[in-house]
Amino acid sequence: MRGLIVILQKELRSLWVTPLAWVLLTLFLLLQGVTFYTIVVHFTTLPPDEAALGPLPAYLGQDSLLLTLMLLLLCPALSMRSFAEERKSGAMEILLASPIGAAGLVLGKYLATLLTYVVFWLPTLLYAWALRGSAPVDFRTVATGYLGILLAGASSLAIGTLMSALSKSQVLALMLTISAEFGLFLLGLGENVFDSGPLRELGSYVSLSTMQNELSRGLIDSRRIVFHLSLTLWALFVTQLVVESWRHES
Repeated sequence: MRGLIVILQKELRSLWVTPLAWVLLTLFLLLQGVTFYTIVVHFTTLPPDEAALGPLPAYLGQDSLLLTLMLLLLCPALSMRSFAEERKSGAMEILLASPIGAAGLVLGKYLATLLTYVVFWLPTLLYAWALRGSAPVDFRTVATGYLGILLAGASSLAIGTLMSALSKSQVLALMLTISAEFGLFLLGLGENVFDSGPLRELGSYVSLSTMQNELSRGLIDSRRIVFHLSLTLWALFVTQLVVESWRHES
């Protein structure tokens, strides 16, 4: 446990003392602000019956286009340096020689990126506060909407951590993670492409769009939660095996 905390603190310092996290945060919040403002303005033009849902579910759902873009760009950018940078510089040998276990090393690096991802989204909670006097705000649907964002980010960051462990280049890790996420996105589109059957059911099961639109309306499907948690645990487990293989080689 102590080793995990040491790695977590080290990774958080590495993320936030460099310009990367601050540049990403600035661009992220600008994009979120413009998107939310656009949605609010659009809702002011709708008749009352169509605007009853409120802009927040639309922002957290919106067919997940914005969320998909965020996952395709933000998560790979946050996770690409997890292992690739230290493998390239040779610093990984020092970590492998320390008493920190592979699990602590992987979890420490992963949790640092996950906490950073959460910090990125925290300011957007102010949107609910800003709307409280002028539009209906169902805090249950807000909570479930952000649950979807957390689940999708957790699985994407876990994939990014794995790809970083498989690479010695941050750029390669970035491209591999984007490719994996884009592949899942395309698989999710299968629910709108395939006829009724196993392939359509599989597409619906992994579809980020369907999950986020359901959660943004307060509908919780445990199968989707299980999928993202399973994907996260699988990616972290494989990453641990990769790290352990380095110890045997050294």
